[in-house]
Amino acid sequence: MATNPPSTPSNTPLYRRLARRLQERIDAGGYPAGARLPSEPELSAEFGVNRLTVRQAVAELERAAVVEIRRGVGTFVRPPAVRVSIAVDPRSQRFDLGSVHEALPEGGQGDGEFVVAAPPVTGSAEDEEAARQLGRAPDELSRVDSVIRLGGRARAACSYWVPFGPLPAELVRPGHAGNLVLDLARAVGVELEYDWRAFGAIGADLADAELLGVPAGTPLLVREGVSCTPDGTPSLYVRRRIDGSSARFVLHFRER
Repeated sequence: MATNPPSTPSNTPLYRRLARRLQERIDAGGYPAGARLPSEPELSAEFGVNRLTVRQAVAELERAAVVEIRRGVGTFVRPPAVRVSIAVDPRSQRFDLGSVHEALPEGGQGDGEFVVAAPPVTGSAEDEEAARQLGRAPDELSRVDSVIRLGGRARAACSYWVPFGPLPAELVRPGHAGNLVLDLARAVGVELEYDWRAFGAIGADLADAELLGVPAGTPLLVREGVSCTPDGTPSLYVRRRIDGSSARFVLHFRER
């Protein structure tokens, strides 16, 4: 027997009503994270709609980052968003401990932050912005790029610039695992404090899309900012980009 999609409001297109019904089923645990949705013919038969309506409903869920369509394999429910907290010490609101690391839930094997490259600072738009924020010339900076993996997939692409160098070869070796904020501070013998942090959003460029395994143009949350030494000298510029469909930033100002 067909299960009719919600009928109200009446001016809502049928495919959106079907998408909402599927969303409700996912939210209720009927289709848990990682589960494969029934096929188009199965959904068409269950809800008494044609396959085009099913296809449009599933596409709507994909745009909402609820499901992932794997061509030739099927449609799968995405895991819920990971809350990435920005840990700010409520007593000082200063100490930079590599806060993303402090906030990430316990990961499995293969999770953590890993160096992917230590590209030369060549004067790109990002390099120029880092130089401006640190009050240095681009050729005075060293850069390290990394990826943060959680739950078996890349969640964030990170870039760090510091006015020191050359950095230890072991620290910038591709595959090096650690907390890059703390590792960089230890490498140059400084203590880092927050200066400022800003939040924004961009579409994934080709490099970030490849690194994060998402289509080009995917919305990415951006967290950038400067950390300084206790005397106020800007000593690190960081720019993190995280897949907005799988994680979010939460800024806490109170002790919990």
